Amino acid sequence: MISLRASAKLTWFLEVTGRRENGLHELRSEMCTLDLADELLVDDAGDYLRLTGDTEGVDRDDTNLVTRALRVVGRTAGVTLTKHIPAGGGLGGGSADAAAILRWAGGVPAETALWLGGDVPFCQVGGCALVEGVGEHVHPLDFHERAVTLLLTGLRVNTAACYRAYDQLVLEGHRGRGRNELTDAAVLVEPRLGEVLDWARATLNQEVILAGSGSTLFVEGHVGSESAWTVPGPLGPVRFRHVVTTPAEG
Repeated sequence: MISLRASAKLTWFLEVTGRRENGLHELRSEMCTLDLADELLVDDAGDYLRLTGDTEGVDRDDTNLVTRALRVVGRTAGVTLTKHIPAGGGLGGGSADAAAILRWAGGVPAETALWLGGDVPFCQVGGCALVEGVGEHVHPLDFHERAVTLLLTGLRVNTAACYRAYDQLVLEGHRGRGRNELTDAAVLVEPRLGEVLDWARATLNQEVILAGSGSTLFVEGHVGSESAWTVPGPLGPVRFRHVVTTPAEG
């Protein structure tokens, strides 16, 4: 048995720079890994996939990424996947799991990792990087530890729907704003996210940023004295969690 760590990904900023003929969006983004991670227990002699941990919201596409990653590297294995990264929160949980399998098998070129999803090339490397294109161009940056407070909303935003909403907003003359240019699109897809975002900004009185295509929000620095706590939000409980950025996966 081999134990693997699959670190969550945080999008520090995100710009949409173009759209290819095949419909994929080109981005310019700084990404970093966090000390929030899923765990994979790999049995070289097995052939199964078991799911444990925080499985709320995890769907077939999330778990299929592990199976697809094994197929990409031409391996079979038994995998017990323990989830800690919230599903559908823009933290790259499924991509991180797939990337852990790629690293276990010795790694693959970024163009191959891209077959599994736009975040997988970065997640295979980890640390801190400038990511461009549709995710295939990963330029490592010097690592500096950063403290972050995550706001886990319990909502889920479909990534494909978010990009469709972004295209619609552009057609209507609205460009992305702020550190994450997908924010307005994510709120269009999931209006309740807008309510939580407004509440968080008023409550914390500082810049609140959307992670990826959502639905996790974050602020720079550690807010409050506890490492993890839950408060009543406008639509239900919002979980706060302190995290820090971590170096490249070894």
